[in-house]
Amino acid sequence: MKTFYENAEIYRGGRFERGRLVVEAGRVVADATPGPEDRVIDLGGLYLVPGLVDVHVHLREPGFPQKETIATGTAAAARGGCTTVCSMPNLNPAPDTPEHLERQLEIIRRDAVVRVKPYGTITLGQRGCGELADFAALAAEVVGFSDDGRGVQSAELMEAAMRRAAAVGKPIVAHCEVDELLRGGYIHDGDYCRAHGHRGISSESEWHQVERDIELAAKTGCQYHVCHVSTKESVELVRRAKARGLRVSCETAPHYLLLCDEDLQEEGRFKMNPPLRSRADREALLAGLQDGTIEVIATDHAPHTAEEKSRGLAGSAMGIVGIETAFPLLYTGLVKPGLLSLERLVELMSTSPRRIFRLEGGLEAGQEADFTVLDLGARWTIDPEEFLSKGHATPFAGREVEGRAVLTVVGGRAVYDTLTTNSIR
Repeated sequence: MKTFYENAEIYRGGRFERGRLVVEAGRVVADATPGPEDRVIDLGGLYLVPGLVDVHVHLREPGFPQKETIATGTAAAARGGCTTVCSMPNLNPAPDTPEHLERQLEIIRRDAVVRVKPYGTITLGQRGCGELADFAALAAEVVGFSDDGRGVQSAELMEAAMRRAAAVGKPIVAHCEVDELLRGGYIHDGDYCRAHGHRGISSESEWHQVERDIELAAKTGCQYHVCHVSTKESVELVRRAKARGLRVSCETAPHYLLLCDEDLQEEGRFKMNPPLRSRADREALLAGLQDGTIEVIATDHAPHTAEEKSRGLAGSAMGIVGIETAFPLLYTGLVKPGLLSLERLVELMSTSPRRIFRLEGGLEAGQEADFTVLDLGARWTIDPEEFLSKGHATPFAGREVEGRAVLTVVGGRAVYDTLTTNSIR
């Protein structure tokens, strides 16, 4: 039996065109005429895009199920329109050996409702120092290597890691942070920080390591991706690296594009790492999206318990959630005002991360049928109490937004569906 998704605005070849998508046995197939045994779903002009991809998600399992589980995190991802997520290695045990990675893979196979591609660690114990993990032993099961949450402090160690990553054909995905420049900071070292007696995190703590790593990537030929860039200097460094033809890419997150340190409140839901930077940094990030320097938007979805986020800016854990709200926030905040086209937003959230990280799924005949149906006319208010994620800390609580996923399909199977009366499950 085939399923025909009719009367949709379908994203193909970088633009939208009215048409149909045909799915059979979990894959997209060539256009055909429905038979009596086939199912036809009229989408009524809704937008159908390749499934959204989030390459920076903390699923917290194994090790921290009180914060999130693979079941809750992937349910939240499906609600947000994501068909693939890449899970960060801040786990216990960290995925630094095949045995430790298998603990995570077992839970993924059992509980995940979307595709989950884990990262392996760069270093043993995900410490940012010490010994490197055995990249060759992990490579077949991971999307890349990262010590997210910690920057690799030694240039010599990072160079060795890049050479190992290049040898197995996987990217280094770097959290860039120089420990000695942190000096106990926890929000951006800007006007708000000084006016309210907080300790600041300098921009240099990020961009200095980006600068170092780009030169190492040039030296080793490694594919290099920078996590959650937040400073104008980091954007410019990546821009120059691309002009040199280096295999360098980067991501930023919705909160850095829509907020800055002028928006801070004395609440844990405004605390993340990197922190919200200055207005000038936010403007540089927007420019980086517009000129192609920044190729990916990822959420850095980082759930914590309510208690861990209840201690204000100084005492709360770093991290906010965002996978359920990323598309509507960006559609409302960037597309509606004309700062980005809808086509560009789909590229940033779907096709570019899939290309850079060599992930399957899409809308072409023969591909796994991973797609998202978007209702751009939906208007709603963000209410963390309605989240499927265990984490509720978001600086966007109470914000009115437009657009949301109404159907998320992975391998031809609906994993989130508020659209059809008869479930595809």
